Amino acid sequence: MPVQVLNRYRDSICFIYGIYSFTGSDGTIYRRVGVSGTGFVVAKGVVATNRHIAKPWVDDDESEMLTRGGAQPHLDEILAFFPGQHDGTRLVDVRVSAKSDLAVARIGNIEQPAELKPLPLSEALAIPGESVVVVGYPMGTTAMLAKSPQSADHRLASKGRLELTRELAARSLIRPLATYGHLGDVLEDKLVYDAVTARGGSGGPVFDRSGEVIGINTAYLDGFSGSTMGISVKALKPLLEAAERKHGSE
Repeated sequence: MPVQVLNRYRDSICFIYGIYSFTGSDGTIYRRVGVSGTGFVVAKGVVATNRHIAKPWVDDDESEMLTRGGAQPHLDEILAFFPGQHDGTRLVDVRVSAKSDLAVARIGNIEQPAELKPLPLSEALAIPGESVVVVGYPMGTTAMLAKSPQSADHRLASKGRLELTRELAARSLIRPLATYGHLGDVLEDKLVYDAVTARGGSGGPVFDRSGEVIGINTAYLDGFSGSTMGISVKALKPLLEAAERKHGSE
């Protein structure tokens, strides 16, 4: 099952790196931070991920303190690095859900590689006990750097995070990882499973045994591998429909 999922869909699952900042009314930059995660193609030219990746200042206590002080958050840049592509692709028209930790964005390039095929989204109900595969980039560039040739890893490690990501892409070292487990519970739009993940895996697809996406990986609890959590793909559909309507009217 993990082999089939990776062979079919690896090229459509991207590593996302974004930079956001908080700026005062006088132009002072109070905070500039990088954030990374996973995304995947859900429709032609559209990538899905988590809201806390696309707009990381939402539901963040430290960010809320800055906004209360008058600083305004801004997503300076967000890039998608797909396997086999030698540089990042800008993501534009970012839309986030008001209810769930979900977001979609359009791929900025007019010409998109044929291998960026949308992943199949399941219409079936998720069933506790069934097998699942989670694909993404847990530990982000740290894990990708660990996979690099030993002769290169020390030189790469000295680079800034965005520069490092671009170098890893140029060396074809951006490749997602798959973990296997079982769906433990389904609660409204939440999925609970024991396929392990880590920071950086947020936003990755959760596949069922048929190879269709049933959810978007979102969070995990330290200390218990049985409590990895995702959001049902059904909660993504209103965002996706809104993005497709806007794109169709342009």
